[in-house]
Amino acid sequence: MALEIRPAEARDIPAIAAIYGEAVQTMTASFETEPPGVAEMRRRFEARADGGHPCFVAEVDGAVVGYAETRPYHHRHGYRFTAEDSIFLAPEARGQGIGTALLRTLIGEAEARGFRQLIAVIGDPDRTGSIGLHRKAGFEQVGRTTAVGVKFGRWIDVVTMQRALGEGDATLPPGV
Repeated sequence: MALEIRPAEARDIPAIAAIYGEAVQTMTASFETEPPGVAEMRRRFEARADGGHPCFVAEVDGAVVGYAETRPYHHRHGYRFTAEDSIFLAPEARGQGIGTALLRTLIGEAEARGFRQLIAVIGDPDRTGSIGLHRKAGFEQVGRTTAVGVKFGRWIDVVTMQRALGEGDATLPPGV
């Protein structure tokens, strides 16, 4: 298996849309219920890039099998140094360390771009793989909200995890 982690490009959007679409249809990782199309995923990709948020893809033998990105945690200006991460893998790529490689790369780039906190909002505390992945990368569980989403005919809790980047809250970012 030849794994490559690289910055996502516009040409990757159809593969990203397919990976995310499968997760929307089969998992509680997203509370969306209808997979967005390629055009919508392109709009989201461009909005994140315009906002200074990184996105990486994982390729195995030339095929995109996963992606990781950050996006604004909240839209208000005071949150500008905090980002939320997302990682999605194709079914055949799960459990092989690809998510770990993606998250490690994403953390490094988010830190390099000046973010100070990274938040993981994980739908469904039964998703132990995602929780374990984030814990292994230095995230700590900081909260749990109960029954805030409905999908697949049931209420779903959300686990919130957090990891400081760089100096975290030890100092204020430059220019603040």
